[in-house]
Amino acid sequence: MGATLPVGTAAGPASAATAPDTCVSSPGPAQGDAREVLTIAQQAQREFGLNSVILRVSSDGREVLTTALGESMTGVPAEPSMHFRTGSVAIVYMGTVLLQLVEQGKASLDDPVSRWLPEVPRGSEITLRMLGDSTSGFHDYVTDPAFLAELEAAPFRNWTPAEVTGIATGKPLLYKPGTNWSYSHANFAILGAALEKISGVSLDKLLTERVMKPLGLSQTSNQYTPQIPEPVLHAFTSERGTYEESTFWNPSWTTAPGAVLVQNICDLDRSARAVGTGELVSEKSFRTQLDPGTIGLGHATASCPASVCLLTNTAAHHFGLGLIVVNGWILTNPSFSGYAAIQAYLPAKKLAISVSVTQGPKSPEGNSAETIAERISSALAPGQELKMR
Repeated sequence: MGATLPVGTAAGPASAATAPDTCVSSPGPAQGDAREVLTIAQQAQREFGLNSVILRVSSDGREVLTTALGESMTGVPAEPSMHFRTGSVAIVYMGTVLLQLVEQGKASLDDPVSRWLPEVPRGSEITLRMLGDSTSGFHDYVTDPAFLAELEAAPFRNWTPAEVTGIATGKPLLYKPGTNWSYSHANFAILGAALEKISGVSLDKLLTERVMKPLGLSQTSNQYTPQIPEPVLHAFTSERGTYEESTFWNPSWTTAPGAVLVQNICDLDRSARAVGTGELVSEKSFRTQLDPGTIGLGHATASCPASVCLLTNTAAHHFGLGLIVVNGWILTNPSFSGYAAIQAYLPAKKLAISVSVTQGPKSPEGNSAETIAERISSALAPGQELKMR
């Protein structure tokens, strides 16, 4: 694996079951900014031993470069049209839908969760806002050793919302709700259920009607099973000790049913621009989405140690309502068992960077898509670089 395709190289016909391919590599040869972005991606693919790097960069809505490097599987070149998992992008969409429902008077950010989901433990103390901005105090079940052991032993297992949220809600809160910040997947699993109760619409239809259709995200879909629509970007990982394919490991534990998303790179670019400009919400709601009150929160305490709480929740680097703000960039950075991606938008320059990568047998741990995006930002937005750490 790891062969690099030049920009514009055809990678074979699309599946007969798919629509005509409109997400394709930019015609070569690359020049100017496009050439610089391509060089950064090629160097990173070699440096990190990545099977594939797929990216799209746009400026003021105009394409700078779309390309796919490397392979999906041995002998199968990566293509921009290939679908990959983008879990935390759905979290941004859920935050957006929550704000839309609040704008319509169907709920308030300060409604207690118990108004909509009376069965949630401590729901009278935790608000919808606290779920969205991750200040509820719930443990993150993804860090629970028993859960991780079961996940590693059976990666194809289907997890129910009650099973995963029960791990989090079965433990004492890390802190008084609203007083600190700590990321928890449980927040968004519960928020998805609350959105269904508020709207009376299933979450997958809610996201489709309020986000995907308005933005024209035709290659974005929820999956209730581990299936990924063709064409598929295959993933591999060494996280269980042996390098193996992980494409169809079950993602049911990652977030609320109805929000387990797959996308291609062109939809990720469109998403980055829409989220980064607040296209789907009012100006007031967009300000809330960027900072619902999380700046200054995230300090370690006896009940919320540094390994759990973010220590850099400052005006320059903080968590908003389902999204991340870093040095003026508005982003999210999904990662799942061999897949890693980022969508990032810089309003000051109307610059969008979207990257998806898959790991090779010697790839480092962590999200290499972030690093590639950081390097591209340094080249195209000097002085306002994206720095995740």
